[in-house]
Amino acid sequence: MRLKSSIWVSAYLRRCQVAGAFAAMRRRGAEEAGTIFIKINRLDGTAELFGPAPQSAFDDTPIERAFVACLREQPAAEEAIENYLAREVKFDPDVWIVEVEDRDGRNFLDHVVR
Repeated sequence: MRLKSSIWVSAYLRRCQVAGAFAAMRRRGAEEAGTIFIKINRLDGTAELFGPAPQSAFDDTPIERAFVACLREQPAAEEAIENYLAREVKFDPDVWIVEVEDRDGRNFLDHVVR
């Protein structure tokens, strides 16, 4: 059984804050299973964006949540990331957006598919 998106986001926010990074929920999505996007703001005009990994990225045993870089160029200009997020919200209004401010670009995600 998969964790509700709201529980996962709450735990992720706490994890970032314990590590000394500022993190905030920018957009609250569907409580049960909303798609989660993580924006890592590097505070220099660039950022990274991570979204859910496609099911084809998993081996035989799927993990709780895995993420993949949403843009080919990482870090990217913040404008490009904001445009991407605007398209996602327009497509699916139930998405979650979490923004982390970290100059080192730490994403605090357990599973990033490369």
